[in-house]
Amino acid sequence: MINKNNTLLVALIILVFSNLSAQKISSEFKKNWFDGNAEISSYSLNQSRYGEIRKGSAVLIYVTEDFLGEEQVKANKKSKTTIPVLKLNRTKKFLTGIYPYSIMTSTFSGLRSPQNMIKNVASIQEWCGQSYLQMNSGDKELKIISHSYFEGEADQEVSLNKTRTEDELWNLIRMTPNSLPLGELKLIPSLEMIRLDHKEIKTYDAITSLNKKGETSIYTITYPSLKRSLSIEFSNSFPHAIEGWEEKYTGKGDSFVTTAKKIHTERRQYWRENNNASKKLRAPFKID
Repeated sequence: MINKNNTLLVALIILVFSNLSAQKISSEFKKNWFDGNAEISSYSLNQSRYGEIRKGSAVLIYVTEDFLGEEQVKANKKSKTTIPVLKLNRTKKFLTGIYPYSIMTSTFSGLRSPQNMIKNVASIQEWCGQSYLQMNSGDKELKIISHSYFEGEADQEVSLNKTRTEDELWNLIRMTPNSLPLGELKLIPSLEMIRLDHKEIKTYDAITSLNKKGETSIYTITYPSLKRSLSIEFSNSFPHAIEGWEEKYTGKGDSFVTTAKKIHTERRQYWRENNNASKKLRAPFKID
C-alpha cells in the first residue's frame, strides 16, 4: 500500500522542480515582446536552387501569443490553461525560371521554457506540386506528419525520440542566445531543407559554434553527412535581431550558397492592416 505521506512528498518534489525549470520572463523581454505588435523583418534573398542563384525575398515575422498546449494551436482567449509562446513565421519567395516557389516555416517555442519547441510546420508550394510537414512535441516523442506530391514521400507518419531541432534555434537566438547548444549534438535539420532536398526525416550529427563579429554574433550549424552548414548572424544586444544568414551545401561535385541580408524591420499589428489602403505599408520592406 502506498504511504500517503510519501505520495505528498513526491508531489511536492515534482512541483518544486517544475517551478525551477520554468524560467521567469524578464521585464525587458515583456516590454519589447508583449506590446501587442509583431516584429516584421524583410531580407533580400539569393536562393540556390537547381544549381543556380535565384533572386527573391524572405520575411521573418516574430510575435508572442497565447497557445493551447494540449491542442497545440493558438488560443482565442487567455485562460489558466494557455501558455505564452514565441512564434516565428519564416517565409521565402523566389522564381525558378517561369514558375514560382513559396515556402513558409512556422515554429512555436514556450517562453517559460525557451528550449522547449512545441510545434514546427513547413509548407512548400511550386507549380510541380506541394508538400507539408508538421512536427508536434509530446512528453517523450516528436510526432511528425508528412504529405508530399513526390514519389517516395507521399503520406507518412514518423515518431522520433525527443531531441533538438534546427528550426527552434531561430527562436532561441531571440530569447536566450546564451543557451544556444555548442559543440557536437544530434539535430533534426530544418523541415524546409528536408523537403527541398528530399532527405530522410531523422536526427543527424551536427557541430555548432558561436563567434562574435563586432556588434553581432554568428551561430553556425554544420552537418558533415549532409555536407551542409547554416550560419545565422544576429545582434549581440537585446532583442538580438537577426541580420541575415548564409546556407552552404555541396552536391554533385559543386558547392552552392544561399544568402539573406536584412532590408527593413518594423513592429506592427499587421493583422489589422488588411484593407487595400494598407498596401502602401509594404513599400519600406521592398518585397514586391
